Amino acid sequence: MPHLFFGKGYQEIAQRDPENTQAYLVGGGIGSLAAAVHLIQDAKVPPKNIHILEAMPVPGGSMDGSGDAKEGYVIRGGRMLNFSYVCTYDLLERIPSTVKENKTVMDDIREFNDIHHTCSKARLVATSEDEAEIIDTSKLGLSMLDRVDLIKLTLESEERLGKKRIDECFPAEFFKTKFWYMWATTFAFQSWHSAVEFRRYILRFLHEFPRLNTLAGVDRTPFNQYDSIIQPITKYLQDQGVDFRYNTRVTDLEFIDGIPATVDEIHMTTGGTPMTAQLEPQDIVFVTLGSMTSRSSIGTNEIPPPAIPEEQVQDGCWELWEKLAAKNEKFGNPSAFNTRVDESKWESFTVTLNDPELLRRIEGYTHNEPGTGALLTLKDSNWLMSIVVPHQPHFVDQPRDIDVFWGYGLFPDKEGNFVKKPMTDCTGREILTELLGHLHFPAGNILEHAICRPCMMPYITSQFLTRASGDRPQVIPEGATNLAFLGQFVEIPEDTVFTVEYSVRSAQLAVYDLMGLDKKPKEISP
Repeated sequence: MPHLFFGKGYQEIAQRDPENTQAYLVGGGIGSLAAAVHLIQDAKVPPKNIHILEAMPVPGGSMDGSGDAKEGYVIRGGRMLNFSYVCTYDLLERIPSTVKENKTVMDDIREFNDIHHTCSKARLVATSEDEAEIIDTSKLGLSMLDRVDLIKLTLESEERLGKKRIDECFPAEFFKTKFWYMWATTFAFQSWHSAVEFRRYILRFLHEFPRLNTLAGVDRTPFNQYDSIIQPITKYLQDQGVDFRYNTRVTDLEFIDGIPATVDEIHMTTGGTPMTAQLEPQDIVFVTLGSMTSRSSIGTNEIPPPAIPEEQVQDGCWELWEKLAAKNEKFGNPSAFNTRVDESKWESFTVTLNDPELLRRIEGYTHNEPGTGALLTLKDSNWLMSIVVPHQPHFVDQPRDIDVFWGYGLFPDKEGNFVKKPMTDCTGREILTELLGHLHFPAGNILEHAICRPCMMPYITSQFLTRASGDRPQVIPEGATNLAFLGQFVEIPEDTVFTVEYSVRSAQLAVYDLMGLDKKPKEISP
């Protein structure tokens, strides 16, 4: 039996016996996958005692990649890695490569980036009806007032900033600077997002200011993140014997009477069949809260993504958080993040090409080979459209004669410059037509050989919304003895949401604390 003691009116478990601990991980995203790795390697929990409960038929959560050359590939979002992601890189050092013997996933990433250096030569493009001009971004375009305002923001405390928006801290002219266009599209910030989160990003990525225009500090994965990160971690865990339960939706947690943060039952449905897991005192539960890609809708070349329903209909991950929050105020406030779709949505698109013309034209225009240019942002696009042309192939199963790239628009409700309708109402073909119009590329042959799959994501930047203290719960909520929260909607002081690093750090904190280990994650890189 583990050593038990009492404090603050609730039961605490100082150290668990890993052999007798059953771990239930709600959600199969990167947070849960990372937690499973650390439970095995650091806490010595037998893999058969680890149960990953995922509502979808595949793992990975928001780090997805799917489709094929015939129907078109789909990536809802892309992630840029950075050397300062110390928890993520620590995790990837532990996972065997699936392509090279005696190598790790981190070895694969390092070797790839040693060969394919990111250095954008066309970070911002000014477009009009007549031309597309690459902007000189060697200077950020900040005035002395802008610089003073940025310094003032970094010196302000989060408590004093509270629920302030970014546009309450800067004049309108700031949001027309080259700095803002590059910063906003690199990290997906909007002017109405939280000043607290913006401040954290400035402090966290201050080292990237001198190369914000080239994104030379970005590390890429050899393929999309699902193939390069999720698949190897999943294979490792499966090989170890971790219990993956797909098509399993956790509907509620029950807590011990009088101890409101100690879970004793997990209610779930598997393939529609209700089930209940009874927990022993030494068992633990990890719950990934919310989801940035919840209720995503995907369109086709000929059909726009289905519209977002007017009513507030939540899927399982948000619904579970709402139930938990109603039981304990220490479990956060999901309504701060999932009730303002107009402030958190944007639309991405994935283009599959069976003719090389478009990529050759982009390479000739930008002087960046695929995989070296990072983001190209069309500054004058009403949708504020950006594209990323990755190294090819971008999918493990991608045929040699197929190319894939990804893009997104931050203002999908606005009318396009060339296609006179909102991005939300556009088919994939119309979105690609808008892109070609900005670049002044001929559309005919390119459109005939392209499949563009648009994806509408109502909550994609919900973690950036203004919030109050306590809206995000602690990784280990106050009073919890066997419960931890993971993901983008927990509170980790000083670190930045909307990064893989944030989810992995939450997993490490949860494992080390609940298992009573004398271990901490690496310090946040200053």
